[in-house]
Amino acid sequence: MNVLLVEDDRDVGDYISSELVAAGHACVTKYNGEDGLREARCGGYDVLVVDRMLPVMDGLTLIKTLRNGGFNGPILVLSALGEVDDRVQGLHSGADDYLVKPFSMVELLARLEILSRRASAPTTATTSYTVEDLHMDLLNQQVSRQGVALNLQPREYKLLEYLMRHAGQVVTRAMLLEHVWGYHFDPQTNVIDVHVSRLRQKIDKGFTPALLATVRGAGYRLGPER
Repeated sequence: MNVLLVEDDRDVGDYISSELVAAGHACVTKYNGEDGLREARCGGYDVLVVDRMLPVMDGLTLIKTLRNGGFNGPILVLSALGEVDDRVQGLHSGADDYLVKPFSMVELLARLEILSRRASAPTTATTSYTVEDLHMDLLNQQVSRQGVALNLQPREYKLLEYLMRHAGQVVTRAMLLEHVWGYHFDPQTNVIDVHVSRLRQKIDKGFTPALLATVRGAGYRLGPER
């Protein structure tokens, strides 16, 4: 992996960088948000690791700026702020994952490898999905409902793609963790609930019928109510 690390604490940055290199990866470190943004725009990175509290430009602003500019690569946030609202805010900014300090380097490496692997996975031979009036064009990575274009973040897109692929079926949290996030364990966060909620707002708000349902005690189902 080629990793861009944006971390203002030089001791932490040096530690992460050295561990990444020891694991066989390449790492470039920037120490403030503005330099990190400039470097990210240069491209060539498989995954970005962004500290939340950065000088010059904070981490969430950096991420929002990248996403608004069309950056679709995987981003993981590092932060000492670990409350539910903090994690939700980080995910809303456009991050794909959120890891709270202090953290295990083994877990960070695993999450980065998963993010990188999912981002580079080959696309399916299917070129589109349609559920009722919801349409996904896999070739152009566009989603629309009733002809109205929907602006989805990369993780929301992957989540919807998996749900559309299994339309009408109950999809469990374990299935989503494995096939959308690439986790083979439950990280004990509400990351799925956050992304499902955001996705539901985009594909159902203002449209009828509602398509994304929560099946209590089981998971989620995409499709009209039975």
